[in-house]
Amino acid sequence: FSPWGAPVLFVKKKDGTMRLCIDYRQLNKVTIKNKYPLPRIDDLFDQLKGASVFSKIDLRSGYYQLRIRDSDIPKTAFRTRYGHYEFLVMPFGLTNAPAVFMDLMNRIFRPYLDRFVVVFIDDILVYSRDETEHAEHLRLVLQILRDKQLYAKFSKCEFWLREVSFLGHVVSASGIRVDPNKISAILDWKPPRNITEVRSFLGLAGYYRRFVKG
Repeated sequence: FSPWGAPVLFVKKKDGTMRLCIDYRQLNKVTIKNKYPLPRIDDLFDQLKGASVFSKIDLRSGYYQLRIRDSDIPKTAFRTRYGHYEFLVMPFGLTNAPAVFMDLMNRIFRPYLDRFVVVFIDDILVYSRDETEHAEHLRLVLQILRDKQLYAKFSKCEFWLREVSFLGHVVSASGIRVDPNKISAILDWKPPRNITEVRSFLGLAGYYRRFVKG
């Protein structure tokens, strides 16, 4: 029995399946924060100049592929009317989960970062100048995933693309542009009614300012 226990709910995902969501806010308040830096998306895209062939790999339930330290397992407990459960793997919702996973990905792909691999948590982009080069790059990346026993969700992976949607942007040999789906969020934005909403809109619009000519 664990003295810990967080409430739980389910949220529907885009594909219609349900995501288990656990409210770890109380646990996160007493957790020592991992200061490992997440990469800036702008910096990641700077690496892609000259690339013309792309493959995108999405890891399957990425956090669940990491084991929890035995002494920390009781802290992941959540309760339902059917019983009391604990995670053996890293659950979503823990404050340090993104940093821990990012650290893992950077360590295993370190030899190839800034050369032909971009990693953002559980999203992997392989980029190359031509198809011959891409075949070798893809082989190296897939071999690492196999050796480290990290598994991809094949339905969300795309290979040998001339244009790819990645982290809210569309990337191709001709450059980087905003994903049209993201633009619609600005076009459909309702008029702000208070200072908080104004700041929120300015922050979103300011990010995409660099894509506007003039």
